[in-house]
Amino acid sequence: MTSAYLPFHPNPSSPRFQVPAGAVDAHCHVFGPAVKFPFAPERKYTPVDAPKEKLFALRDHLGLSRSVIVQATCHGRDNAALVGALRNSNGTARGIAVVGAGVEDDELVLLHDAGVRGVRFNFLKRLVDDTPLETFTEIAARISRLGWHLVVYFEAEELDRLKSFLGALPGMVVIDHMGRPDVSAGVDSAEFRQFIRFLDEHPNMHIKVSCPERLTRAGPPYDDVVPFARTLVERFPDRVLWGTDWPHPNMKSHMPDDGSLVDFIPRIAVTEALQRKLLVDNPMRLYWPEEAGR
Repeated sequence: MTSAYLPFHPNPSSPRFQVPAGAVDAHCHVFGPAVKFPFAPERKYTPVDAPKEKLFALRDHLGLSRSVIVQATCHGRDNAALVGALRNSNGTARGIAVVGAGVEDDELVLLHDAGVRGVRFNFLKRLVDDTPLETFTEIAARISRLGWHLVVYFEAEELDRLKSFLGALPGMVVIDHMGRPDVSAGVDSAEFRQFIRFLDEHPNMHIKVSCPERLTRAGPPYDDVVPFARTLVERFPDRVLWGTDWPHPNMKSHMPDDGSLVDFIPRIAVTEALQRKLLVDNPMRLYWPEEAGR
């Protein structure tokens, strides 16, 4: 299976916006290299190699300090590439793994020691096969003993089906990419209002205000996404996170300039206080609680 999407930007610009000291990229990936970390046979897409060295070099270029590396579906439940990146990060990266219900306790401990702090549940049918919700419930109970949290990825139209299940999950839950709203419907749409109500009712939910390049209908500079992300930042300032989503898997419309994605931040978090919560305080509390507040 050959790569089916655009390669990541070869020469991202230097952002004009200077992030606060200690800023965290709370959603990014490592892929391969495939000769060392083969992709899963059951994968729905094949990415280009995007190894840890490229990720950490980009992080430095953008002025960021730390990374939260999320296991993507192309590697399945083999978290070896993720663990390799975490172990080579000198403590500046944490991980979100993908595991099955049959995962051994010893493996969970090894993942924790490497820096994993959560598990991702993916509900996008174009990326993964269906998994019974009971399986996810079992996994959630297993990992809660380690103090991990859950990351969930779903599209907006799925919220009505999933909200009872999501609302019953134990501990902290992080929702990827703003729950993927239909930005063409507008920020006052019934769909987005339902999402806001769901967040109001579940204070354990955090939200990543990430991936304007995936949500936009207008294209760069993503003006149509700004009202959604800004609404979430201002309504839930202690519960929002931001990430690049590098290397932007499955992008076919265009490949974003990561420097421009950083410059998107002050458009959605318009004060220094909000920027610090979004980029430093909130991710540090979730992923480096032993250092938060220092």
